[in-house]
Amino acid sequence: MSFVNGCYDTCFDYLPVKPAMDKAIFTYSQDQLKQIASDMLRFARDKGASDAVVEISEGQGLSVTVRKGKVETIEQNKDKGIGVTVFLGKGKAIRRGNASTSDFSAKALKDTVDAAYNIARFTAEDPAAGLPDEEVLERAPRDLELFHPWLLSAEDAVELAVRGESAAFAVDKRITNSDGANTHAQQSHFVLANSRGFMGGYPYSRHSLSVSPIAGRGNNMQRDGWYSSERHPKKLADPEAIGRYAAERALSRLHARKLDTRKCPVLFEAPLAAGLLGSFVQAVSGGALYRKSTFLTDSLGTEVFGSDIHIVEDPHQPGGVGSAPFDEEGVRTQRREVVRHGVLQGYFLSTYSARKLGMQTTGNAGGSHNLMMTSTRTQPSDDFRGLLKKMGSGLLVTELMGQGVNYVTGDYSRGASGYWVENGVIQYPVEEITIAGNLRDMFKNIAAIGNDLLIRGTKQTGSILIGNMTVAGS
Repeated sequence: MSFVNGCYDTCFDYLPVKPAMDKAIFTYSQDQLKQIASDMLRFARDKGASDAVVEISEGQGLSVTVRKGKVETIEQNKDKGIGVTVFLGKGKAIRRGNASTSDFSAKALKDTVDAAYNIARFTAEDPAAGLPDEEVLERAPRDLELFHPWLLSAEDAVELAVRGESAAFAVDKRITNSDGANTHAQQSHFVLANSRGFMGGYPYSRHSLSVSPIAGRGNNMQRDGWYSSERHPKKLADPEAIGRYAAERALSRLHARKLDTRKCPVLFEAPLAAGLLGSFVQAVSGGALYRKSTFLTDSLGTEVFGSDIHIVEDPHQPGGVGSAPFDEEGVRTQRREVVRHGVLQGYFLSTYSARKLGMQTTGNAGGSHNLMMTSTRTQPSDDFRGLLKKMGSGLLVTELMGQGVNYVTGDYSRGASGYWVENGVIQYPVEEITIAGNLRDMFKNIAAIGNDLLIRGTKQTGSILIGNMTVAGS
């Protein structure tokens, strides 16, 4: 297993992309969405709202799935929607109501504002409710190159999926079946506006290719898969490369064994390591913090990881999957060190959760933005194979099952499968096991982070080696 340019196997600039303007893709222009937002804010003001916020979105896309060379589904979507939140009152006596519609007619817009207003009249007062303060709103959003439409036909989408699946079947005759291959293209745009003068929006895109082959027959069958997801279709991995690698992963799982219970080092493959980073984000996010439902309550300024660990959030990477000039409340985003030398520097807060905690919003309404986790101890030799050698003997985890994470205590217990490793070399696949530990200990016991960097969603990290965990067999 190896990474090249952020992809397993090889990435290819393989597909011509048809240039198109957003006006040729969407029914409404950005200016039209802004006018609708302005009208709704005016309706809310005329109704007597103290404040209001409106979000309008429109999108269109195509998703095609093939299985064993035949088309299973062709789904096309074209949708639009408006959501409005109305606030009544000031200071610590704020009530709010929400309503939404997919009807853009003038009457429907007024009716939606009326509905939100009437809901607000009967809700309980909440001193933490309300819009962000004006000084934190983004007034001049930058262009982060997030819009790269992929206007392929259904026939072209089917061809790409077939190419990927066919490549998987061609790897080995033991690839006997398929859970399918998928081509997905999506382009959308939105406008967010509030009564404190903020109005912003932009078009964006997200595309993917995936293949899920099945190896073996009878009681000896294994499924695995791989995918590539990007904002720009030209950055997607070649469908044949995805298919081949997915097949190799499925084949390598054949004849899996069970393990007896033991304690040993555990290496989380990069896609799963991104999930560990996601667990950290959830544990230091506003909702869990103000409810005191996280083991990292009041952890700001404390050492959460080893002193070699750094986590940086950079919302302004051009074309980044997690890039955004402002968050879901219009608050400007900024690059920051979330963890420096293992010490937690900042939480992930929206306006509401920040007020509940007596703090300031961090511009994370809606989640994190382009998180990258690194270690100052990572060496050029710490690629995937290098981490196997560094682990020596232990468990390589490539799949996790279940939701066994208790964020109140940090206890971590997940069903898993992967490979048993001895002397830095994979010996055989394993399955029907459970790995267990505590996130607090796991974070502090990170022995190494690989340079096999992979982006999954808004998270980027290499494979992560945990020094010691409990592995339970069946």
